[in-house]
Amino acid sequence: MTGNRLTAQGLTLAYEDRTVVEDLDLEVPDGKVTVIVGPNACGKSTLLRALGRLLKPRGGAVLLDGTELSRIPSRRIAQAVGLLPQTPVPPEGITVADLVSRGRQPHQKWWQQWSEADETAVAEAMERTGTADLAGRPVDELSGGQRQRVWIAMALAQDTDVLLLDEPTTYLDIAHQVEVLDLVRQLNRERGRTVVAVLHDLNQAARYADHLIAMRSGRIVAQGPPADVVTADLVERVFGLASVVVPDPVTGDPLVVPGPPWSAGARWPESTAEVTGTTQSGHGRSTDIA
Repeated sequence: MTGNRLTAQGLTLAYEDRTVVEDLDLEVPDGKVTVIVGPNACGKSTLLRALGRLLKPRGGAVLLDGTELSRIPSRRIAQAVGLLPQTPVPPEGITVADLVSRGRQPHQKWWQQWSEADETAVAEAMERTGTADLAGRPVDELSGGQRQRVWIAMALAQDTDVLLLDEPTTYLDIAHQVEVLDLVRQLNRERGRTVVAVLHDLNQAARYADHLIAMRSGRIVAQGPPADVVTADLVERVFGLASVVVPDPVTGDPLVVPGPPWSAGARWPESTAEVTGTTQSGHGRSTDIA
């Protein structure tokens, strides 16, 4: 082990008699954005739940600062690791401000239930997620996108060094997806937060991750910088999708372009240049992949 705070050793995870993850070793790089990708039911959300101590390992262990999570008091874990699950359910009738405020519970003491630091953390979390104007509204009356931003605000208010996000862009339109992922990167870059997120969109993962983990059938197939991990061969092996991988024209990160949609004359591009619309001399031209 290299000394990273959150690690897993020989981790086996199961639901009743169905093993989902088996004998998995993992190190979450400190101070980086790690994104886990993979097909449905590959174990990525199950792994995230175990990292947040929502699921007890069948074998092996998750460790925080070298100590098994099972040996650490829940309060101490909650002060260090924040988790936004995939489908959180709010208490009936709770308002946005009250829900976000619950993120401060791990930091409160019996003789001091609310402090100026709590007030500041909640206000900042709501401001960052654009939920301040929703403060007095019941959470169960919000749209899916609004509700997701409120949950993210609660996770931010918890103010932990490690933040686990299970599909944080669910229910959000593309503009709000980018907003949330930009916020995640900002928290990482400006405050050094270690982030682990599960994402379905491989191109968003490649754009925002410092460290990318590709899973299939409960095992890690590849991990490392997106430029090293995201290849046409990897996409085929993990997702069963034939594709072409080209540089993102904005960031230079890997960009996965699936094969052409079905049509009578559909064909594969003959080269990367044909996908990107450039010739050997660098002049743009129209790209025909249908």
